[in-house]
Amino acid sequence: MRICSLLPSTTEIVCALGMSASLVGKTHECDYPPEVNHVPVVTKSLIDHSESTSSEIDRHISEAMHRGSGIYAIDDLVLGKINPDLILTQELCEVCAVSYSQVETSVRKLEADIDVISLEPTTLGGILETIVEIGDATGSPLKARELSNSLQKRIDHVREMTSSSSFNPKVLSLEWLDPPFCGGHWIPEMIGYSGGVDAVSLNGSPSKEIKWEEAVTASPDLVILMVCGFDLEKTATEFLRLANDQSWGAEFWGNFKGDTYVVDGSSYFSRPGPRIVDGLEILAEIIQPKIFPRTRSNSEWTKIL
Repeated sequence: MRICSLLPSTTEIVCALGMSASLVGKTHECDYPPEVNHVPVVTKSLIDHSESTSSEIDRHISEAMHRGSGIYAIDDLVLGKINPDLILTQELCEVCAVSYSQVETSVRKLEADIDVISLEPTTLGGILETIVEIGDATGSPLKARELSNSLQKRIDHVREMTSSSSFNPKVLSLEWLDPPFCGGHWIPEMIGYSGGVDAVSLNGSPSKEIKWEEAVTASPDLVILMVCGFDLEKTATEFLRLANDQSWGAEFWGNFKGDTYVVDGSSYFSRPGPRIVDGLEILAEIIQPKIFPRTRSNSEWTKIL
């Protein structure tokens, strides 16, 4: 089978199922695991964000979406050359990946018999179901169920260990900094399983922009910065740059007395793949340190304030 993955998360799933050799196409953002580095890239970003601030990125994306032009493109020439049997894509978020309509248009141009599977998990359970669905579609159902079951056991372990804790801090997760967006989809669930209480609960719903006044009203005990598409270093750099601007969230940060943590959002929180459970375990170390002594590296999470 020749598989084209149009999501970093499905690329990780395909490789976790031992099918990296079947991967013939990937996105420009698929950077894990390392063995996919040689796989042809079939997408590109229409906006260069490499040197942009979070507010500039937000503005560029908003303008592109308003124009209806999108922010990603498929290279139809490369897609035709790799000649996939199966394309894995999504309809969940047009900001995160190429849109489903773009995929449909490109497939029609090829006039080939290609199966397209759209995946849009919004919960941890949905992510595990995605793994099983991909396993069934790629002829690895047993491996997929083994992987799903092993991840479920790790999830259950965290839940069981935190379930009896009387210390349940209120957590504000920020998936974007300027403007601020609170965590959505599976993030509130992960916070709850890790022994915390989500300050702005959006269980199963998309991340949304919030006003700093809402953050003040939520009165969190701690803040976790898990910026979508940013690693820890980039998130920390952007946060410290913004923190020097007295106009940025002054009504919140000027009065917030709790701790602030930075995590590798791109690797462990933004992508609905196997490493989302690593993200859960990272949250458990941050939120319930007495139950989960630290084992993770400083590149995965660190206290910044």
